[in-house]
Amino acid sequence: MLSCSLLTHSFPVSLLHNPRTLSIYSTILESSPLSSWFRRCEGTTVHSCAPIVVAALSCFVDRSEEFCCGCCTEGVSLHAENHHSRPTTMGMRDFKRAVSREMNDSINNVDPAFKLVPKNATAFLIWRVENLAIVPVPKDQYGTFFEGDSYIIYAASAPGQFVGPGIKSVDVAGPLETHIHFWLGEATSQDESAVAAYKTVELDDYLAGSPVQHREVQGSESPRFKSYFANGIRLLKGGVSSGLYHVTATFEPRLFRVKGRRTPLVRQMPAIDWAHFNHGDVFIIDTSDVIFVWIGSHANSMEKLLATKVAVQLRDEHHAVSIVFVDDGAETQLPDSERLLLGVYLDLSAAARSRVARAVAAGDDCGSERFARAALRLYRCSDEDGTYKVVEIKSGPLYHSDLNSNDSFIIDNGALGIWVWVGRKASPKERVEAMRNATGFVKKKQYPNHTPVSRVVEHAEPTEFKALFLNWQDKDTPAKPLFNRTNSVNNNKPKPVATKLDAASLHATPSLAAETQLVDDGSGQLQVWRVHQSQLVATPPSQHGVFYGGDCYLVHYTYSAVSRQSHVLYYWLGLHSSVTEQTALALHTVAEDEKLAGVATQVRVVQGKEPPHFLAIFKGRMITLLGDHSDTFPAKYLLQVQGNRMHNARAVQVPFRMSSLNSNDVFVMVNGSSCYIWCGKGSTGDEREMAKSVALKISGPEFVVVYEGQEKEDFWSTIGNKEPYANDKRLAEPSNPVPARLFHCSNASGSFKVEEVLNFHQIDLVPEDVMLLDAWNSIFIWVGYKSNKEERTGAIQLAFDYLRTDPNGRDEKTPIIQLKQGHEPPNFTGFFGSWDSELWKSDKTFEEVRQELEGQKPVLQVELKMTNGVHDFDECKKYPIQDLLPKDPEKLPDGVDPLHKELHLSHPDFVTAFGMKYEDFAQLPKWRQENLKKAAGLF
Repeated sequence: MLSCSLLTHSFPVSLLHNPRTLSIYSTILESSPLSSWFRRCEGTTVHSCAPIVVAALSCFVDRSEEFCCGCCTEGVSLHAENHHSRPTTMGMRDFKRAVSREMNDSINNVDPAFKLVPKNATAFLIWRVENLAIVPVPKDQYGTFFEGDSYIIYAASAPGQFVGPGIKSVDVAGPLETHIHFWLGEATSQDESAVAAYKTVELDDYLAGSPVQHREVQGSESPRFKSYFANGIRLLKGGVSSGLYHVTATFEPRLFRVKGRRTPLVRQMPAIDWAHFNHGDVFIIDTSDVIFVWIGSHANSMEKLLATKVAVQLRDEHHAVSIVFVDDGAETQLPDSERLLLGVYLDLSAAARSRVARAVAAGDDCGSERFARAALRLYRCSDEDGTYKVVEIKSGPLYHSDLNSNDSFIIDNGALGIWVWVGRKASPKERVEAMRNATGFVKKKQYPNHTPVSRVVEHAEPTEFKALFLNWQDKDTPAKPLFNRTNSVNNNKPKPVATKLDAASLHATPSLAAETQLVDDGSGQLQVWRVHQSQLVATPPSQHGVFYGGDCYLVHYTYSAVSRQSHVLYYWLGLHSSVTEQTALALHTVAEDEKLAGVATQVRVVQGKEPPHFLAIFKGRMITLLGDHSDTFPAKYLLQVQGNRMHNARAVQVPFRMSSLNSNDVFVMVNGSSCYIWCGKGSTGDEREMAKSVALKISGPEFVVVYEGQEKEDFWSTIGNKEPYANDKRLAEPSNPVPARLFHCSNASGSFKVEEVLNFHQIDLVPEDVMLLDAWNSIFIWVGYKSNKEERTGAIQLAFDYLRTDPNGRDEKTPIIQLKQGHEPPNFTGFFGSWDSELWKSDKTFEEVRQELEGQKPVLQVELKMTNGVHDFDECKKYPIQDLLPKDPEKLPDGVDPLHKELHLSHPDFVTAFGMKYEDFAQLPKWRQENLKKAAGLF
């Protein structure tokens, strides 16, 4: 046992006082066996004591048996068997060289590989860790990753813009939105992952610490990471350490599994063997000349289409002759030539095919792509006394004001991800070590190792981070209410919209419709029904716009635009209506939609949360009264009027007493034949005009306008005893500037799960899906015409679940708008930029695409001549069989192909190992060759 106080070493302790260089040492230590000791010593972290770090490095480099900081009696073995992942291959010389190189680069310069990164222009670049160095990945291999490697991905764009492979570098005058991802393959070494981590920090330093950092783990990539690769992500076996990391002229047939709904995830399987198939997925056998697409009997239509897309890509890459579709269970029914060729790679006997796994055993597609949402928790991070501490501050909902520029914070979103926010006044040490501390937090909380981890710095937060907060105010952007939020502070009034809001203008400018949430100016045709004893009773036109809180109503609105009639069905739920009435209203809404051939937009409206267009229908004169329906107005009542435009104004009945008044608003008071309009000091002229419009509807022109502070005795005698009332200025409601977000939602597995679609466009609305668009003040449910019945009938419930599980505490009364594919109103299409109403008319089903490809394929002529696609047997250098048995490619003789070791046997040794001559072996189907190689220990 060595005590740190007794150790001396040549490492420069002074350098460890620099947070950047200390982080390099600490990161390397975290990838060594010593990391387990640091996790066991309570109150101790890698960076908390420079002498401990030096002592630990000394032991690690010198391969000392045990190390202790002196604060405990437990040592930690440095032997590789204590690792939980692949053992480190870094020897003492390599370790010293790596540390020396990193120290010099950190102090004097940046890695040469990063010098190509433009600091004021868009860019998309990928590097791979090779032999502890950073090497650029050829651009034609972007999107292809080896499971045994680690990568760094840099993405820079104008804020909110798309970036990905093929993007042209363009100078940007303003600030860039930059992201750095380090991706870790499931078989990468600790050395490689450590290099990727601290090289990410180095690139971050080079870019002044502004990028968002993301830790990506194979199989759990973030939506943002997946959004870069529109053509999919291809995961190949091998890596740098195995020698299998380059695309070479020597082709080896491969089996791929295709998963995903929008971005295909194409993963190479260990071998072409039925043991790696399952009935729930689609698989591709790439033989270079022919691409086989095997379709599991329970595969979904989206995966079939994606697999076909991938097969076409592979065909074009290899200039393959044909694409052959193979249905699960119909392998032997293929044409003779195709069956013969497939039999080269797979044993087509019934006994062999019985090894295909059941669909349920293959895993849930929804579960593989989405995470259950959890309640947010906020932690404050501190190292003021030299010990890193994480203290829980609160649970959600979270507000922007919860963050402090002097500190760093961890936002814990459970399995959905861990975010570290670093304030602009936080120490450089906190900025540099944020990612490592967050990773330690994941371990401490015993979250899965693949939990996404991201670091953001103040004023450079991405959209998905801002969306975790109930309100967010960007720097130098004054708080202002949204168009349909009422605010009575004079200097924060919503500005009137100068553009015309008729149907033609809004449909011609859908972005305006999306901003205002209007589909027209409310001048269309109107029918209103009230639910009475579970039946619909028509409401006379004179009562249109008058609602009672104890009732439910159905409002059918019809308007004309783009040469066709459109329909909106609003079903309004009073806060005190019964469950029976609400259920009856839902059924009547569906029935009314069926009468309209299912083309109506259905909008669920809860009292007090009416959307702008609903209010615009009633010209700002909507009145909500207490209690159940009555054919006449009460003898006396008091209405609080809020809003300054016809699309945000409403009048709500409040108790008839002085304490109900509020200096920020306007009130209409009716007592028999007397009608007063009381104007609070904080009200505006526009709000007073809306109140006059309400009074005109109630009592005609006979009303008296009263200003606060100028009331006469008859007013006070009417409203009753004098009481205190609210007279403080109401603060402006801050808007949430987070743009609309698109999600695919599912509760098929029993728990509600969501998958966000970043950089969304109309093409992301897939006919087989039900999609959710969160516009903050409204939730849109888009129903594809090919979606299944369960998803269609449960669409509204999906929206409820989304609001209920939103970690930032959303109001469950938020309006929910359900619409059908092909009948989208402009206040929805405006969120998608360019909208093509003809897009889906040319949409092809999988069956149509398959038929088209099968019509193009030639008749295969298969020769029974097998080849390995490698050098001739006699040309390969020969070795004794014992030299070819090691599984580790690095332990094989130079020049030996690890996939074809048998070629390096002499003729006698080959016969001894395989019981046949090589010429006979070469004529066997590939699956039989591999079985024989396994038996001989050469696979």
